[in-house]
Amino acid sequence: MAARDTETAQKQIDEIEALSSIYGDDWCVVDEDERIFCIKISDCLEQPKWTLCLQVILPPEYPTSAPPIYQLNAPWLRRQDYMELGNSLEEIYVQNLGESILYLWVEKIREVLVEKSQSSDPGPVIKKITEEIEEDYDDDFSVDYQLIQDDTVKTLNFIIPEGQEGEELPQIHHGNPITDRRSTFQAHLAPVVSPKQVKTVLDKLYENKKIENATHNIYAYRIYCEDKQTYLQDCEDDGETAAGGRLLHLMQILHVRNVLVVVSRWYGGILLGPDRFKHINSCARNILVEYNYTNSAEESSKQLGKNRRIRKDNKKKSEH
Repeated sequence: MAARDTETAQKQIDEIEALSSIYGDDWCVVDEDERIFCIKISDCLEQPKWTLCLQVILPPEYPTSAPPIYQLNAPWLRRQDYMELGNSLEEIYVQNLGESILYLWVEKIREVLVEKSQSSDPGPVIKKITEEIEEDYDDDFSVDYQLIQDDTVKTLNFIIPEGQEGEELPQIHHGNPITDRRSTFQAHLAPVVSPKQVKTVLDKLYENKKIENATHNIYAYRIYCEDKQTYLQDCEDDGETAAGGRLLHLMQILHVRNVLVVVSRWYGGILLGPDRFKHINSCARNILVEYNYTNSAEESSKQLGKNRRIRKDNKKKSEH
């Protein structure tokens, strides 16, 4: 049994090394310990029209006796497209039991994308949607603070290219990730004083393949305008319904200013329900506290509790 396990592990290592060599920058490691990887696949055009991200989790038994757990991510991907692609991937697995199949999966997906690019289809309508089941969640969501412990939390390290000469690129910080049921959340923060800086930071973040290939990149920013004594603020869900608004609401409660917070989520194939909002906001608040954009963790918790009590009191008054 031990020898078989060793052989299976070696097959995984060999396959990962081969795929990394073949696909270069399009292949990235999301979480090596959890064996989570993703690859960006596109049609063969110089300016690709159809692109899709294949995320896989390799169980210890793969490839000997279990298939990879996969997730297909693309803004244009409809349920019917997903089912057809899924059927093709599962057919490949059945035809190659016990063999390494990720290369076959990638090339099958590429074949489908090439066919779409050669068809009369005008191209994808880019609109991300959440993988989660939409429900009516209470706005009184939990944003419990999680203490940052360097010895127990592994940081995903990102290399962000330097800005071009003359470009005003603020320093970008990366927070500690939170992983729950194979989904990983990580916040990124940068000081900003103008919408142009917001765009500059986002562009630089998306130059990193791991961040670009995240299932969702939710962000919000608040900029204080001294002359008008008001805030310029905005947010983006990136397909994770209501997440951007909740993130901005958190930043308003904590009275932060002149900062952009982006939270990347890599979906792991298991629905989290309302817990995903807790993790998004916990990541954001952790990094805001860490870089001194708000009060201490204890004080910000008191502020959040106070705001929740006010909302509940107002709700009770409106019911009477």
